[in-house]
Amino acid sequence: MKNFNKNQTEQVEVMALFGYEMTPCQPLTFRRRGESETEITDLLRTQIRFAGGVAFHIFDVLVGREKMTLEFNSRDLSWSIK
Repeated sequence: MKNFNKNQTEQVEVMALFGYEMTPCQPLTFRRRGESETEITDLLRTQIRFAGGVAFHIFDVLVGREKMTLEFNSRDLSWSIK
């Protein structure tokens, strides 16, 4: 996995499971541009933040032992990683 500055965001492709038990959305894997798919080990926390009429769905996840944050933008349907 490449070195990544946590203060920046990067668009990623995400494979997610929707409508699963009590969690309406659970990201399973993500892929950075030019890299292979990375499996998400655990979903730690989810939250929704509203800004300027847009809902941002935020997922704190573990990838191995590294904590990351995935964010889904409900306006343009894009995913990013922080």
